[in-house]
Amino acid sequence: MIKKICKVVLTIFGFILSHTVCAQTTTLANPILTGFYPDPSIVKVGPDYYLVTSTFSYFPGIPVFHSQDLKNWKQIGNVIDRPTQMDFMGERLTRGLFAPAISFYKGTYYLTCTDIDHDGNFVVTAQNPAGPWSDPVKIPSVRGIDPSIYFDEETAKAYILYNSDAPDRKPLYSGHRTIRMYEFDYQNLKVVGEEKQLVNGGVDLSKKPVWIEAPHIMKRNGWYYLYAAEGGTSVNHSEVVLRSKEVWGPYVPFEGNPILTQRELPTDRKDAITSAGHAQFVDGPDGKMYCIFLAVRPYEGDYYNTGRETFIAPVTWKNDWPMIEHGEKAISYRYPVSYKEVKLKGALPQSGNFAYTLTFDKELDPTLLFMRTLDKSWYSLSKKQGLTLKLKPETVMELGNPAFIGKRQQHLFSIAETELVFSPKSEKEKAGLIILQDEDHFYWLCQSRSLGKDVLQLYQSKPRSKEMELLTEVPLAAKTGKLGLRISSEGDAYSFHFSTDAKTWVLLKDKMDAKFLSTKVAGSFIGCLYGLYATSSGEPSANTASFQYLKYAGNDPVFK
Repeated sequence: MIKKICKVVLTIFGFILSHTVCAQTTTLANPILTGFYPDPSIVKVGPDYYLVTSTFSYFPGIPVFHSQDLKNWKQIGNVIDRPTQMDFMGERLTRGLFAPAISFYKGTYYLTCTDIDHDGNFVVTAQNPAGPWSDPVKIPSVRGIDPSIYFDEETAKAYILYNSDAPDRKPLYSGHRTIRMYEFDYQNLKVVGEEKQLVNGGVDLSKKPVWIEAPHIMKRNGWYYLYAAEGGTSVNHSEVVLRSKEVWGPYVPFEGNPILTQRELPTDRKDAITSAGHAQFVDGPDGKMYCIFLAVRPYEGDYYNTGRETFIAPVTWKNDWPMIEHGEKAISYRYPVSYKEVKLKGALPQSGNFAYTLTFDKELDPTLLFMRTLDKSWYSLSKKQGLTLKLKPETVMELGNPAFIGKRQQHLFSIAETELVFSPKSEKEKAGLIILQDEDHFYWLCQSRSLGKDVLQLYQSKPRSKEMELLTEVPLAAKTGKLGLRISSEGDAYSFHFSTDAKTWVLLKDKMDAKFLSTKVAGSFIGCLYGLYATSSGEPSANTASFQYLKYAGNDPVFK
């Protein structure tokens, strides 16, 4: 009898244990992509997820990330990775590529995007999301921004929808826009038939809604859902939804709109997430629906330097209407989910606190960015010297292609560090570590010459002048050798250190105003980059500067 009881107990225990193991849980940590990764778009193909974001005038353009669990992401390529596809020369860093959208149909990946100042709206295709992607095909009939393609599986037709002008190009108020759509010939990559207006102004024209944009269509339970951002991509940002039984409408707005916003919450709340919107739905590994969207993490008010980041949240459904979980309540930094985590080999961490060192012995990491185009003639890689930059006359204050390679600032509290080998020959020759928001807003820690001697200098840009202000300068020994450079961020302040012995770090200047580099002060759409940068300041030079590594560490209190 005792043996039978023990056997039953063991059976029950084994059943409970097996089900406990099967019901694995993980936690989605927000942001899923920290730092300057705005305007996300996502597509699910089998068990795989592919996500893209905006890059504006940085090159390569439009990173492609892969995941199998919506938590761990690995960058596998870039959509615009060849200068023959396009470049952004002459464009400010906050222009260029706006809001890509990725989709998949019958073995082909499609990506639409807007080159805001040059090529307008275009589409590229690929058989593999890692690339190569085709040369862009312009879609001149699509007048506006934020195009996305919807494939209707039932009718085997495709449609392209986008933000466009007010009716008859006569806006009733500033920010009055429309959502319009064409049928799309996905085989020949061109529009078909006549354009039709789907949404005028937003969900309620009488309330003068602004900037209805980033539209997507999905189909569920016989309904076509058109959802889009509304309110502008700042503190009034939101996501709204409408639905129809026909793809061409009429679309009726949800009475519970917006389905996502943070604009009603107290601005002084702790660890605030703000400006949420620009969303896209996707089915998770557990069969439940999730939503990716952009939002920001300010250190005060509307001040942030990390740019617009990519977040995720669950979606709930009621009466065939979607609601991003918590609606107008605070977005969470953590969402538990009931499925297994899948880590990807070789992936750099993208969420939470992390640290890593990039070396330059073989190839540049795909996360690194150039300004406007790629020119391999001015840099080289080696195990001994690391990254060697030829000094170019161009500077970051101009609209060309300076000798600059940057990595996103991904945390409010962060450290970037490098080791420089450089022998400047004149006061015009400078090389070092920069923290940059745009052409007019940066701090630069660099080695140069002054009065015939090597010096370490700290500069601050002077907006709209193409000039810099020298904040401080210290002499360096005649044979410095390797010079350590470090910039650290602490929310609303930056500090600058240096080392001449690879051991002891000396404070050069601290508590420099970080708001000066904020998106708000710059009036831009981008986030800060730590950059390795060398210039001969307008004069020709045959000199070079070598950077042994780029070390990065982020340590935000909210992630601890």
